[in-house]
Amino acid sequence: MALKQGSISIDTENIFPIIKKWLYSDKDIFIRELISNGCDAVSKHKRLVSLGETAGDDKPYKITVAVSKKNKTLSFSDNGIGMTADEIDKYINQVAFSGAEDFFNKYKDKMEESNDIIGHFGLGFYSAFMVSSNVEIDTLSFATGAKPIRWQSADGMQFEITEDGTRTERGTTIILTLAEDSEEFLDEYHLRSIIKKYCSFLPVEIYVENTDKLEEEAKKKAEEAAKKAEEGADSETSEEEPKEEIKPVPLNDTNPLWLKSPKDCTDEEYIKFYQQVFNVFDEPLFWIHLNVDYPFNLKGILYFPKLKNEFELVEGKVKLYNNQVFVADNIKEVIPEFLLLLKGVIDCPDLPLNVSRSFLQNDRDVSKISKHIVKKVADKLKSLCKNEREKYESFWDDIQVFIKYGCLKDEGFYDKIKEYILYKDLDGKYITLKDYLEYAKDKHENKVFYVVDKEQQSQYIKLFKEYDLNAVILDCTIDNNFITFLEYKESGVRFKRIDSDLSDVLKDKDEEKDEKADEEIVNFFKEKIGDRVQKYSVESLKKEDTPAVILISEESRRMMEMQSRFAGLDYGFDLKEEKTLVINDRNPLIKKVLSLRDDETKKEAVDVICNQIVDLALLANKELGAEELDLFIKRSNELMSKVISL
Repeated sequence: MALKQGSISIDTENIFPIIKKWLYSDKDIFIRELISNGCDAVSKHKRLVSLGETAGDDKPYKITVAVSKKNKTLSFSDNGIGMTADEIDKYINQVAFSGAEDFFNKYKDKMEESNDIIGHFGLGFYSAFMVSSNVEIDTLSFATGAKPIRWQSADGMQFEITEDGTRTERGTTIILTLAEDSEEFLDEYHLRSIIKKYCSFLPVEIYVENTDKLEEEAKKKAEEAAKKAEEGADSETSEEEPKEEIKPVPLNDTNPLWLKSPKDCTDEEYIKFYQQVFNVFDEPLFWIHLNVDYPFNLKGILYFPKLKNEFELVEGKVKLYNNQVFVADNIKEVIPEFLLLLKGVIDCPDLPLNVSRSFLQNDRDVSKISKHIVKKVADKLKSLCKNEREKYESFWDDIQVFIKYGCLKDEGFYDKIKEYILYKDLDGKYITLKDYLEYAKDKHENKVFYVVDKEQQSQYIKLFKEYDLNAVILDCTIDNNFITFLEYKESGVRFKRIDSDLSDVLKDKDEEKDEKADEEIVNFFKEKIGDRVQKYSVESLKKEDTPAVILISEESRRMMEMQSRFAGLDYGFDLKEEKTLVINDRNPLIKKVLSLRDDETKKEAVDVICNQIVDLALLANKELGAEELDLFIKRSNELMSKVISL
């Protein structure tokens, strides 16, 4: 006989939580919610035992998820606190009334910590109706003299409570009869994968049972026993040795590494945890163990994997947990976007299990948590650079993408880490920007010369080394954006690619300039080579063996690169690399050509040599185009013919 029938109460103050129910983006979330509720029920009972409010026993706490394809049911059983009929009416029938809140209010004066009681019957429980055609609760309260209670509802609105529950031990079993469109959750492999996704680290052991298989095995054993009985087998001679019972293995790790104190964890444990959680075989470069109790509760481990030199945003590598319950990947409001290049786990009990993004964006605690995580990452990098410089340099090439991307996304991070950003110089030595600027003070002031391709720019590197000049290697694709950012942050500092400008050190300052003579040289070369370059400059270089050098305007090249990244962007004009031909008027070949400019008998040869000088200068900068290369080969052959005929 039913103790009570009726409609589930929905008060005005409960409307918003019910709306929140529909914010579940994945149907499989009901598995997380029901297991979490079971875990909370166990936590409550543990706490009551510790407070002396009830007696404990020697039975291990556990949660069992049983699946039956034959009956189309999923059941979730725990041996936690259980419920009475009144508690079911209060916590289940009044949607979103928080059982955890009521429990906390009753025992708050006796509890030192309360954050571990996060669950609540109500909203989480009602996620079951997203997949079920019928839901039953079979429960027995821990309270002395309690009776087993059964609750049943087919639609989440009408319910029935009776005293014909079947439980003989405290705890709760929730039985779902799955709807036709949700029968994929009856697949045991699929079910296990969902539990591992959401509940791999819950503090209560979780087991999965296939009821159909267990029934088949029990039936088979019964048939074998009956057969032996019929045959009258002699028990003394035919009794087989009992097979060693295979103990079931829980799906979860109840004490994940992030809950331990960092001083109690070994490198081997960190590496093993990393490989297990992220299903990888490689080892991380290093890691950061977060362990904060005040002013908020935050634990976790962030791993630095080996990143490719090319910029690559990796999604879904930092997992957010709430009291060991998986919430989601990539919660950018909690975990700064640039940290998603890392792999790791963050456990933050101060965040609710289901919240809207707008709530997180406006929550002050979330902002504090995010900033704290950034600070801890910066502190770790500082410590490594200061105390383990050799190790820091050894994996700099692997982490520089992460650090530079982090600076671009968060100026505060740059301010914390800027003194520990390294740059490799032409000799392969790691230096800081401060180191380079100190060196450059007497050579080229605040200009930072850099190389993006050591092979392509080898002639310029050779020239720099001949004059004892230095440059830094910036060969990541993200470096184009990063140097622009640095110019914005560091007042007066300007980055110049090694082929975009000549240091004053290369020039002979003692040589007096004759502007009229320089103009004549420029006009002469313009006549010979046409529009192959856009600008000309005449310089007296200290080294005489270089006839000419091509410089590419830093500004025009950056605009070209921007255009290539944003293909189709209309600037209203055609962008071209602005080339400047720097003519070394101290070079013997240049002097000889200039001396022959009025000799009509040498006009053809002079034309060829002038263009050949430009070809060689262009080749030192980058490969010639197909048409230019063809003309270069013809001129080279022509020159060789003239030389051999002498």
